[in-house]
Amino acid sequence: MELLSIDPLHPDAAAIAHAAELLRAGRLVAFPTETVYGLGANALDPRAVERIYAAKGRPAYNPLIVHVASVELVSSVATAWPERAARLADAFWPGPLTMVLPKRSVVPDGVTAGLPSVAVRVPSHPVAHALLAAAQIPVAAPSANRSMMLSPTTGRHVARSLGDAVDLILDAGPTTVGIESTVVDLTSEEPVLLRPGTISLVQLEAVLGPVRRVSASNSDAARPSPGMLDRHYSPRAALFIASAAEVARQCANVQARGQRAGALVIDAPAPAGAITTRLARDAGEYASHLYAALHDLDDAGCDAIIVEQVPDGPAWLGVRDRLARAARSGGESGGGHP
Repeated sequence: MELLSIDPLHPDAAAIAHAAELLRAGRLVAFPTETVYGLGANALDPRAVERIYAAKGRPAYNPLIVHVASVELVSSVATAWPERAARLADAFWPGPLTMVLPKRSVVPDGVTAGLPSVAVRVPSHPVAHALLAAAQIPVAAPSANRSMMLSPTTGRHVARSLGDAVDLILDAGPTTVGIESTVVDLTSEEPVLLRPGTISLVQLEAVLGPVRRVSASNSDAARPSPGMLDRHYSPRAALFIASAAEVARQCANVQARGQRAGALVIDAPAPAGAITTRLARDAGEYASHLYAALHDLDDAGCDAIIVEQVPDGPAWLGVRDRLARAARSGGESGGGHP
């Protein structure tokens, strides 16, 4: 595994050219997007796509997002570009929005879990954009971590999770958005929100009109989009969600068993004896630091992490979604007891 530090705003042309050459040769390159780090491979090379699944231990029914450098290149993987897709692109691309569209036959079934649709986005991170432009191929890139675990927001997170399974990591420091992209399915008459993110349902409906939302599933059926597993985004520690008033008591329960407690809070007082991280009462700011905070609490050896329940409201939907699914590995969202 090779790790190259790279300027996040002005990436070195030689490093980008090296990474692009590896992608064209069927190798795996981890690179930053504005959301999280992606594990990239040539989206049109079935063997390269298989390497993604092997590296991550990812189930075959969980498809990949294809990243392209511009709106014009969506046609290389999708057969249709409806008017509402153009409106979304005008509003949110480049950026943390993925659209599910009818796929071209050149896209391997491994990318799409055998479904006739493909998830596509144009990322805004300067390193991602430079890499896609240099590679001149569509790049399939799920998050660069073992399946169902915390997504990486730094190159160090990638190296620790995947090690030698990845050929090159372009390390540009922390990502800015911090959670995965919003995903909208446009393959039917009614647009469907498959995965919430930092682009809210309210923002989508301002462009599209009514948008239906679907829930994650724990079945083994093929998903139309990544990020639809019922349990996902989990730290190594068990994660529990509690009201601000209950955080200290639940941390005390963990400590009473001789275990190390971590706390992720907004307004709640820091619990005595717990390793505590405080995040902002702003949905975007909270999202940008969420995974990094959970990684740090894992690294500190916490056996359980008590997360203060975040506010209601549409801006927090993506964060609530990630925390609820992470909590299913250690307790029921809002009601688990460590």
